[in-house]
Amino acid sequence: MAAGNPSSFLMTRRRALALGAGAGFAAMSQRALAAVRVDITQGNVQPMPIALPNFVGGTQADGDVASAVTQIMTNNLRRSGLFAPIDPQAFIEKISNPDAVPRFPDWRAINAQALVTGRITRQGDGRLKAEFRLWDVFGGAQQAGQQYFTSPDNWRRIGHIMSDAIYERLTGEKGYFDTRIVFIDETGPKERRIKRLAIMDQDGAGVRYLTRGDELVLTPRFSPSTQEITYMSYGQGDPRVLLLNIETGQREVVGNFPGMTFAPRFSPDGQRVIMSLQQGSNANLFVMDLRSKATTRLTQTPAIDTAPSYSPDGARICFESDRGGTQQIYVMGATGGTAQRISFGDGRYSTPVWSPRGDFIAFTKQGGGNFGIGIIKPDGQGERLLTSGYHNEGPTFAPNGRVIMFFRDLGNGPSLFTVDITGRNEQKTPTPSLASDPAWSPLLS
Repeated sequence: MAAGNPSSFLMTRRRALALGAGAGFAAMSQRALAAVRVDITQGNVQPMPIALPNFVGGTQADGDVASAVTQIMTNNLRRSGLFAPIDPQAFIEKISNPDAVPRFPDWRAINAQALVTGRITRQGDGRLKAEFRLWDVFGGAQQAGQQYFTSPDNWRRIGHIMSDAIYERLTGEKGYFDTRIVFIDETGPKERRIKRLAIMDQDGAGVRYLTRGDELVLTPRFSPSTQEITYMSYGQGDPRVLLLNIETGQREVVGNFPGMTFAPRFSPDGQRVIMSLQQGSNANLFVMDLRSKATTRLTQTPAIDTAPSYSPDGARICFESDRGGTQQIYVMGATGGTAQRISFGDGRYSTPVWSPRGDFIAFTKQGGGNFGIGIIKPDGQGERLLTSGYHNEGPTFAPNGRVIMFFRDLGNGPSLFTVDITGRNEQKTPTPSLASDPAWSPLLS
């Protein structure tokens, strides 16, 4: 694949995965079938002790990349809150041959339940070959093995992809590490804040700016294809909605929409966008076909209906409305019709967004001087706040539906945070400067 061409890597990852079960990798003992697992169905998860010795490199340069990849994987698994990587200084065995069966008693002695070994080597054609093995320490068996080929530019992505494979094997759920976050980068004094559209890896690395800061930009949203985003721009009077191809930089104006307060969200098939447009003192929901630009009105009330979000199957939408007197969350069919109110707590509910797995709707709740981030089931059951404070807003789900990112402003400017849907493991996400309005991409391939 061509070096420096991320799109070619996106298109070939499935084939790379298919190459993984090579000689020595496909063999799984029967003991591995009852392998160690992290039970994430419980609210209070005890993180699994896992050992990740530095991957082996074929040369000194390969060794440097191998160490960096190992560190990425270690950080990913630790930040998930489900794993507790063991301090390498505690390791008894030094892994020099990742193909050899480890000395399991040495790893049991330091309480490791899982062990990851691997190698990074440069091929004759210049590509990197990355391989790992996941071992069940107490079962004494290999639990998984995989190998990947990519251009040297993609070494960070390889670390994320292998992290996802380990996460999935040990939890039974898809990972979320090989993803990106699009957000609003904010710099300058509060009264003259410059806002630029930016994108980065989910761990805060690889920040790239998508706009120059000469226009006010707000509320970016990812397409299901991960290649395109919509966002709002206030550069020339009325807000415009733009469609931006992340890889090519090509922009397309979807339309000028006076009175719009949030950018549209994509339908799950990426063919339509749903939005709210203000007309006089009220606002209603509309859906636009991106090919024909034909717009269909979904609601017609004297209230303010806004912030719509599709369910993952595209059959329903959630949105916020004050039709009952205060801002609350409603659910209705994607083509319109009767809407059902699902939030009934004290305070005002806003910015609802449907989980990618369909089981929850995240929201912002304002009341008692606090802004909380919470989740509720689509039928209105099981509401709970995950975090609360001075100003939290704008939840967005990881593609596996387990983690939520949001932004928090404590008075000195906004920053990005993540929290597990159990309410555990709240962490700040590093950004170069102030940051708001995050949107989490689907898995990159």
